[in-house]
Amino acid sequence: MTEPLRVLNLITALTTGGAEMMLLRLLQVVDRARFEPLVVALSPGGAMVPRLQAAGLRLADLGLPRSLPDPRGALRLARLLRRERIDVVQSWMYHADLLGSLVAGRHGVPVAWGIHNSALDPRRAKRLTRLVRAACARLSWRWPRAVVCCSQAARRVHCEVGYNPAVMRVIPNGFDVQTWRPQPALRPVQRAQLGVPAEVPLVSLVARFDADKDQATFLAAAARVAAALPAVRFVMCGRDILATNPVLGSWLQQHQLTDRVLLLGERDDLPELLQAVDLACSSSASEAMPLAVGEAMACGLPCVVTDVGDSAPMVGDTGLVAPPQDPAALAAAMLQLLREPAAARQARGAAARQRIATQYSLDAIATQYQQLWAQLHAERAVAS
Repeated sequence: MTEPLRVLNLITALTTGGAEMMLLRLLQVVDRARFEPLVVALSPGGAMVPRLQAAGLRLADLGLPRSLPDPRGALRLARLLRRERIDVVQSWMYHADLLGSLVAGRHGVPVAWGIHNSALDPRRAKRLTRLVRAACARLSWRWPRAVVCCSQAARRVHCEVGYNPAVMRVIPNGFDVQTWRPQPALRPVQRAQLGVPAEVPLVSLVARFDADKDQATFLAAAARVAAALPAVRFVMCGRDILATNPVLGSWLQQHQLTDRVLLLGERDDLPELLQAVDLACSSSASEAMPLAVGEAMACGLPCVVTDVGDSAPMVGDTGLVAPPQDPAALAAAMLQLLREPAAARQARGAAARQRIATQYSLDAIATQYQQLWAQLHAERAVAS
């Protein structure tokens, strides 16, 4: 019997984020008879560690600090490659891409990079991250056998900054439509837990507190929506989305939304919580392919998104698109959908779910990754 290919998934950190969540979901459905995954983080700890362990995945870390480069990481990774007899390295995000290639490439192990963002705004992105991306752009012509982008927008942006287009390919994020699905019976239960009456329109935004997610624009738009529809309420979830966040608190007071917005922090019951919602929103100033939008669509929700990354093509004609950082346009799009008859919104939601199921199913995405890993291993075997 052929041994499974040993695939080392190298990721910068195991905090909660889109790339980290996609890594978990991908490895949950990978064929373990054909592939033996190992997850290695550059830095120790992180909120995703228990979830990866619960999925039965093997974890390790290189013990590196999160703020400064450390040459000891290369030595530790080299030892791991030898000890685990790794066949293929799949890296996730810039720092892991760089280290993975510098080490695995020199040891003859094929490397596929992973890009999970599009533009890097110099006003928000760390200088070190921008320097690492520049280094990766140069190295992309030498080391990686493939560079996997999670969106067409990410591919386009990275080719523009110097990445080798010959190795770039797009494998979008995938969604488990059995986990993320409409569950109408849960709507009254979730509404009761939130304290939101059945007839009240409810809009969600699921995103960590981050300038790229642009909660400031969302709340400015929410104020306009609330002025036009006094009954409307909003629910926000994600890391640091809490009443104790002073910046969020000041925005809520500024827009007189303190009693209209529920701040729930990180939640592990989003497939259930979303059953209470009428409309999902993404207000991001920068994205590649937001998981939160695909999850809401799979739950049968129409979405309003900003025109960043692949958000617009993902939503298609099932929702509406507004320019980024434009509260008036975002509010107008939300109001348009909220004012549609309930049957029309439900039809949009059903079409949104069908779009995710046919174009972005997790099983289909996992198949593409597995085909890539098998191809890289086969090419290595021929070359040797």
